[in-house]
Amino acid sequence: MITVTTQEKIQVAQAQEDLVEQAYADPSSIAPKDAREIGKRFFGRLGQLEEGTHEYQYVRNCLIEMNLSLVRYAASRFRHRGQEEMEDIVQVGTIGLIKAIDRFELTREVEFATFAVPYITGEIKRFFRDTSWAVHVPRRLQEARIELSKATEELRTRLGRNPSTAELAELMQLEPSEVAQAQMASNGYNASSLDASVMSAGEESDAALADFIGFEEDSYELIENFHSLAPLIAGLDERERTLIHLRFVEEQTQSQIGEALGVSQMHVSRLIARVVAKLRTGLMATN
Repeated sequence: MITVTTQEKIQVAQAQEDLVEQAYADPSSIAPKDAREIGKRFFGRLGQLEEGTHEYQYVRNCLIEMNLSLVRYAASRFRHRGQEEMEDIVQVGTIGLIKAIDRFELTREVEFATFAVPYITGEIKRFFRDTSWAVHVPRRLQEARIELSKATEELRTRLGRNPSTAELAELMQLEPSEVAQAQMASNGYNASSLDASVMSAGEESDAALADFIGFEEDSYELIENFHSLAPLIAGLDERERTLIHLRFVEEQTQSQIGEALGVSQMHVSRLIARVVAKLRTGLMATN
């Protein structure tokens, strides 16, 4: 049995007091082990102070700086997740640390590190989920992509080939259509520049990706014509607008239009020709 003398207790207490003073003066100099030991003192003090006061903010900042090692530990697990600089990941993780500090209570009887790490990790994961995608897709599909990746890898190992959509659907307990949606959404995770060089026979060529995709859309000219025609059609009288609607919207024949208007098919033909000529003249004038 080890007996602790009064003198030793005093020395331990004094050492802890020295650590507290050091933490107040320079919280970043406190080692992670020491931060765990004196953290309760700071949380206790924080609970006694009025939120928003200068002293409250100072104690809170000390807790943040003392526990940044938790953020760096959590961030190190995400080095392989993307090209973001570790500094950015640490900043995001610090947001999680601050949330943990603001929500931690000593009455929980749990170590602060155990409480804080899930907050920090969750914030970093949310950062990757919301910013890593090249295009925005619904969150449910972002999450489905992760499950799809796991299922694909598992079946590929088991079958020795790439699994079919039906096989993935069975393993993931989803409808094949839902798996297909997740597969399509996965294409939005990464993007390539249109100026990127295309590989040919394993070597980089002078051709760019833009040379092989896209085409000129002739319908854009029609859109401009529709916008130009709108005020011209609005300027027609009611009978002319009815004629245009029956012929070009409802696509009725001249005989059907003649019956509806009570005129001959020949007269309908002349009326249509006259209105079309009127619109063509107006369209050419606007262009």
